[in-house]
Amino acid sequence: MIQSPLNYTGGKYKLLPQILPLFPQNINTLVDLFCGGCNVGINVNCNKVIYNDLNENLLHLYNTFKNLDKDETLDRIYEIIEKYNLSLVSKNGYTYYECESSKGLSNYNRDGYLKLRKDFNQKHADGKLDDYYYIMLYVMIVYSFNNQIRFNSHGEFNLPVGKRDFNKKMEQKLISFIDRIVRQNCIFSCRDFRDFDVFALTSQDFVYADPPYLITCATYNERGGWSETDEKDLLSFLDELNGRNIRFALSNVLRSKGRENNILVDWLDKNADKYKIIQLNFSYSNSNYQTKDKTSASEEVLIINY
Repeated sequence: MIQSPLNYTGGKYKLLPQILPLFPQNINTLVDLFCGGCNVGINVNCNKVIYNDLNENLLHLYNTFKNLDKDETLDRIYEIIEKYNLSLVSKNGYTYYECESSKGLSNYNRDGYLKLRKDFNQKHADGKLDDYYYIMLYVMIVYSFNNQIRFNSHGEFNLPVGKRDFNKKMEQKLISFIDRIVRQNCIFSCRDFRDFDVFALTSQDFVYADPPYLITCATYNERGGWSETDEKDLLSFLDELNGRNIRFALSNVLRSKGRENNILVDWLDKNADKYKIIQLNFSYSNSNYQTKDKTSASEEVLIINY
């Protein structure tokens, strides 16, 4: 199985062994409606994949990985690391940078990272959004706090430096991802799901939806990025797919930490004869569910119409 080269919030890699066997066979076009890290679309056997997401930078980065020569991509990554004097523990070890593994590399990398971030944001301001710009973005993500992706309202990358650097495991994940996406018949689409052209789909196609979860407080939803209106509109969109005999699967949580997604639960109650709920066994590794209160755990489900 191929893992995303990005540590994307809510990524489904660890759930793939449960999810993929539940997908239908003989998929012509897979629509990965909220593709995020691409963990799902990159691993599905189908004739074509449409990766859709509202994060335009993310899609351009994937497009760069697909179209730029792999060796050139890696050369540019190492060139940027060297240019900005960022650490490379896999080559030099921690003592070379006067850092300890337990404390991380942020003190060493901070100045170089901030210079990289400044130059990257300046390229954005100048409209120089070339391949090099997106490789700079990848390096920034690698060296940023928790390998996350965050832009402010002006389109500037604004995460602080993180504790880790580009290691051999990351490099191998990137190589495997590039090898797969180069061979894959895929396109990248940056649309709100409400604007997605369902008329272009047939009963041979399949839509996988993994939206931000309404009742959780992940970083992608902490600033009101996913509202009750969005939730209701998505469920209406899925109803429309069902009415057109287009297969879909929805990843979501019914309950989490004592909260319930009433909109989703009510929708499922009304459509009990149409949709099937499959319970998934999973707790995110950075969440603390070692408590006697069972309501603290997330009840993660896959909802299908086939």
